[in-house]
Amino acid sequence: MTEGRAFPPCLFSFISAMDNKIRSLRMEHITKRFPGVLASDDISISVSEGEVLALVGENGAGKTTLMNILMGLYQPDEGSILINDEPVRFRGPEDAFRAGLGMVHQTYMLVPNMTVTENIALGYKKAWKHLRLDMKEVRDRVMEVSSHYGLSVNPDAYIWQLSVGEQQKVELVKTLCLGARFLILDEPTSALTPQEVDELIVLLHRMTAELSIIFISHKLQEVKALSNKVTILRHGKVVFSGNTDDFSSKEIAAKMTGHEIVLPRNPGGQDRGEAVLSIKDLTVMSDRKTVALDHLSLDVSAGEIVGLAGVSGNGQRELAEAINGLRKAESGSIMFFGDDIVNKSPHDVIAKGMGYIPEERNTEGIVPSFSIKENFVLKDISSETFSSGIFTKQKKIDESAERLVKRFDVRCPGTGTAAGSLSGGNIQKVILAREIERKPRFLVAVYPTRGLDMGAVEFIHSELLKIRESGIGILLISEELDEIMDLSDRIAVIYKGSIQRVLPKAEATAERLGILMAGVKEE
Repeated sequence: MTEGRAFPPCLFSFISAMDNKIRSLRMEHITKRFPGVLASDDISISVSEGEVLALVGENGAGKTTLMNILMGLYQPDEGSILINDEPVRFRGPEDAFRAGLGMVHQTYMLVPNMTVTENIALGYKKAWKHLRLDMKEVRDRVMEVSSHYGLSVNPDAYIWQLSVGEQQKVELVKTLCLGARFLILDEPTSALTPQEVDELIVLLHRMTAELSIIFISHKLQEVKALSNKVTILRHGKVVFSGNTDDFSSKEIAAKMTGHEIVLPRNPGGQDRGEAVLSIKDLTVMSDRKTVALDHLSLDVSAGEIVGLAGVSGNGQRELAEAINGLRKAESGSIMFFGDDIVNKSPHDVIAKGMGYIPEERNTEGIVPSFSIKENFVLKDISSETFSSGIFTKQKKIDESAERLVKRFDVRCPGTGTAAGSLSGGNIQKVILAREIERKPRFLVAVYPTRGLDMGAVEFIHSELLKIRESGIGILLISEELDEIMDLSDRIAVIYKGSIQRVLPKAEATAERLGILMAGVKEE
């Protein structure tokens, strides 16, 4: 490995020399190997002061691994990192923090039952005075950073009380409080609403006056809107680098996947079958004990996709959980093929043929410590296909897992790999593969393409349309209006826990949906 200079544990001499500015950052010829995988293959990238570099590629291309090397979480097998033309070697994240690097990870690193201030205090060592933690200083620092960058954050709110978008802002504030002068953002918009995405892009543009950014994303319209340069990885190698403005989103997508991306669309024209999921006057409380669903009613027929459009936090999560037995309903009914499944256990709902792609893939979609093949059979391990009495049919499990990994292009060293070690997009593929393979009678799909690259989105959209054509009903919950409009037969708009309007596909426009999502009722 090319040896750089290890930082001393105290103040770094080169930081004083660079006057607390990161004028340039380079990673040169970085190579990283894991058992069975060449994750980074001779990668070189560079970012200058005030620049935004978009790092894009398919799921498993090596983007997050490369950034984990930059942050000292992994050590490269070969190659070097240079800041302001000085070679450095980070022994861990603390060295990277001291150098002025900060990373907002795809999975937020926050403690839910602690306040915003308490979360930031965990890493804010400057607030320790005479073996005591000065919480007032931490709170003041949070307010100072929030005000300076235009990040509206309540320092006294508990993390569990915040929306995903608000948690995103807390992560940014935390990173900036710790002194970041160079930001690494890993899929920062994957869980945000369109409005929150627009706000974040404006905010990041403003921040480039003071710092540089590496921006990892699959959403190419955001890459175009935010970045100056783009570097594309494929199978751990750089396949393209250039100025973002010189290429269209379609051209960048083609360079990512090696072929032109054409997202399929619902052809429509299919007669509605009988209502297989019929929700009547459903009332459900939120975690904060406020009304999340207010006498909501909605029908979904066999062989149709009903898209649920709405700004995050208007009851989508509570609806999905109530349908799947994960949240108690106060009143109302959920008729599923003629049976009322309201307040039934998740086991009973699964047994009746319900498929579910949950919002929180890491905590609700998989068991992170279980292997990929074990996660594939979580719901069916007791079936005759995979077990006999108290014994599992390991050969059948292995054969099924190998087939699903290949069909859904799950990038992994092997099916025995812990699912939690995969990239976010590959975890999503594991969940999708399991739910589709089970051939459910109905599917509730919550953000099914969140965090997926364009090639994977193309594949998943095709799979959802195939399910529809086979006569299975789908409730599609998404904040991507393009996705909802491309796939749905009908679109229901939810606002403050009630359905505003249900529109046929032919009558739905982005402008009309946006007005309804804002709570404006049509005459």
